[in-house]
Amino acid sequence: MTDPKPAKLIDGRIRALPGWRGETLARVRELILASHPDIIEEWKWDGPVWSCDGIICTGESYKAAVKLTFPKGASIPDPAGLFNASLEGKTRRAIDFREGDAIDARAFTSLIKAAVARNRGK
Repeated sequence: MTDPKPAKLIDGRIRALPGWRGETLARVRELILASHPDIIEEWKWDGPVWSCDGIICTGESYKAAVKLTFPKGASIPDPAGLFNASLEGKTRRAIDFREGDAIDARAFTSLIKAAVARNRGK
């Protein structure tokens, strides 16, 4: 059974973030969890982490952005060009969501599925 504590901590983080940042984190969380039934939520490094056979991405919040960091992002196909941060790194990639950014649910879900497939060696 999955430990309910990470989910409660993530709920608390979302409630603690004012306005668009909390809304954005809640929306990406919803999309991540809906992308694959085996994705689990964890709480590491004082923030949310989503995993499936390894870390898919971490969620951080800053004054001007909600950032999702994909530790293996450089090896994940991103045909929609969602990665917009940490592009110079050899292994990781990130998405910075800023106030007013629209989230392309289809492209984002595809990216999460690709991350799961990457973790599973497919």
